[in-house]
Amino acid sequence: MIANYGYKDGSGEYYISIDTDKCTSCSAGRACLTGCPKGMFEIITDDYDDEVAAVKGAFRRSLAFDCSPCKPSAGYTSLPCATACTPGAIKHSW
Repeated sequence: MIANYGYKDGSGEYYISIDTDKCTSCSAGRACLTGCPKGMFEIITDDYDDEVAAVKGAFRRSLAFDCSPCKPSAGYTSLPCATACTPGAIKHSW
């Protein structure tokens, strides 16, 4: 299942998508928790009693601003959260 966290406004769509099927088989020891410099991720128990990563509620309405320091225009060649997620479960929509 794909879980989408984020919002759409007049400037665009800002979603972080997490593939929970890939997340449950994480071999990286939940590296996404420490990979994000802002600490935007947490581990929750989903509807199927699996422990998966999720974007914390406090960040869901401000992703465009909170993620901007890690975007390529800020000098990164890849997003730290997506790089830390070795199963490839984390994607950004913008």
